[in-house]
Amino acid sequence: MKRPAGVVLLLLAACAGTRLAGQVNLSRSNSTLQGSAEDLLKQPVGENWPSYNGDYTGRRFSILHEIHRGNVAQLRAAWVFHPGNSQRLEATPVVVRGIMYVTSANDVFALDAATGRSLWHYSRPVSSGLLDDAAAHKSRGVGVWEHFVYSETDDAHLLCLDARSGNLVWDVQYADKLKQYGATSAPLVVKDEVIVGTSGGDSGVRGFVAAYDARKGILKWKLWTIPGPGEFGSSSWPGDSYLHGGGTTWMPGTYDPELDTLYWATSNAAPDFDGSSRPGDDLYTACVLAIDPDTGKLKWYFQFTPHDVYDYDANEPPVLVDKEENGTLSHLLIQANRNGFFYVLDRSNGKFLRATPFVDKLNWATGIDASGRPLLSGRIPTKEGTYICPGVVGATNWFSPSYNPNTGLFYVMALEECSVYYSKPKTFTPGETFYATGTKHLPDEHSQKILLALSPSDGKKVWRYPQTGSGNSWGGTLTTAGGLVFFGDDADTIEAVDAETGQPLWHFNTGQSFKASPMTYAVDGVQYVAVCAGSDVFSFALPH
Repeated sequence: MKRPAGVVLLLLAACAGTRLAGQVNLSRSNSTLQGSAEDLLKQPVGENWPSYNGDYTGRRFSILHEIHRGNVAQLRAAWVFHPGNSQRLEATPVVVRGIMYVTSANDVFALDAATGRSLWHYSRPVSSGLLDDAAAHKSRGVGVWEHFVYSETDDAHLLCLDARSGNLVWDVQYADKLKQYGATSAPLVVKDEVIVGTSGGDSGVRGFVAAYDARKGILKWKLWTIPGPGEFGSSSWPGDSYLHGGGTTWMPGTYDPELDTLYWATSNAAPDFDGSSRPGDDLYTACVLAIDPDTGKLKWYFQFTPHDVYDYDANEPPVLVDKEENGTLSHLLIQANRNGFFYVLDRSNGKFLRATPFVDKLNWATGIDASGRPLLSGRIPTKEGTYICPGVVGATNWFSPSYNPNTGLFYVMALEECSVYYSKPKTFTPGETFYATGTKHLPDEHSQKILLALSPSDGKKVWRYPQTGSGNSWGGTLTTAGGLVFFGDDADTIEAVDAETGQPLWHFNTGQSFKASPMTYAVDGVQYVAVCAGSDVFSFALPH
């Protein structure tokens, strides 16, 4: 699609805390700047990347194919943008009609997606008095809808900005930082709602998912992930322990418009590592929840790790895939879980279909039974310490997988690693993290990241691409119709491999470690691949 010459932005008077950069061409109308419902519903994505995972399915697959197996070796850095206020960018950029929106801590930037030039910058100081992940001021991106940009702050405020100027439209506090709530996620816009979650599960909060009116910022519904007294599942939470049970919702969910169902994953139970104060399954921690997006009512749930004492939260993206199973089209939800098993569910009703291990180092369970429950090995954290695999980081984590419908393969960065887990009873104390001791990495433990291609049909590994490094990278994956998988590897390098074979085809060393996942977009018919690495945003394109 041909873009009018120059970068377009409607110049409005900048409010306090917003900086406009330079003179801007006003050649585009207001309406062309708007993100639409059609943009968000488009599957798969093409020139736009309108939400954290690209489209609602979480597949991170793009139909763009200008960059392909035959020419990816020519890929070059097109531009680099340095926000200047964070050494650990975790955002996936969002692009709508040639404008990129990216976050760093509590700041939001609008960039010309073709040049990296800053158009506006909404600035907000980081918050004090936070615990755990919120204290690190992590931010994973924005949601967009019409001419609004939505961002979550470290202290659990939902901001609505004018996409044309960066002006603050409204600011809603949706959780109390004094109760140790924080936020790290990108919001998800569904219909006319902005859906948010919180961090703080290891600080002793009660998790929830909430939806706000996208125009007015008014609360529409709230679903607690830890049931209160008398509610289904509350038997695991004696006394007031439900108020501190964790189950936070610190990554964006996915959405099926046909089934009109929102899928949101939850974190581990609290206190971590010691389950003596929370008997039973500890619903709805380490779960995927199927939610009615209009009412917030729970349709079904599936728990990956009942009574989790390993920090095996389920906040990896639940990916929605349609495949032919036994001669009929099946609507599947697939997830490579932190606990080391690759799950396939029927997303229409939550029925468990199968689970297979995707790492070799796995000893907390011996398998998964026909109902989807783990067959426990008996290894649990102890006062003396227990060697448990996967380790506390998990067999994978929140960094994004991807699924390519052309190859039928699911791509995930896996970690082969174990930890020694320690435990002793822990009483909740306001202002302190709610870890019942912790874990240790043995000096001789060999950790390795491996890019895996898994088949959802049988759970088998089709190919594997071992990484060289210490296993400390947190880079996710992207796949395209050009037959490629892009990912941040374990050597500070963004790489591209053949999506069918895993053969390495291209790499670029950023000199910085990855805590983010790549995305792709197009401007004026030119395809770009962008990723946050360390403190910078990199965008790549073919020579023109």
